[in-house]
Amino acid sequence: MGVRLGDIADRTEHGVLHGIQREIACECWFTSKGRSIPKIIKVMDGEGMLHTIREIQLLTSEEKTYSGIQTVEHLCRINLGGRMETVKLVFTKETCKWALVEL
Repeated sequence: MGVRLGDIADRTEHGVLHGIQREIACECWFTSKGRSIPKIIKVMDGEGMLHTIREIQLLTSEEKTYSGIQTVEHLCRINLGGRMETVKLVFTKETCKWALVEL
């Protein structure tokens, strides 16, 4: 049995993901190279109203590891509650779930 040390060494630990996190639904486009691009998100507000956000300006995407969990973190600008906000859309590879993290 062989061990690939490169896989372990390439994963930089980023500690704990900080910020207010909300579970979201996300429609995403995947390129032929496997890169994900969020297109539409649905998020529930504090009053239980479901909001659909179609205007997503993708700023950066980066693979990160938080507490041993692999994620893809998308830094985006969206219209959230009538104002433009910079947020992170985080895809957790292990559970295939999305979260919106307010900065």
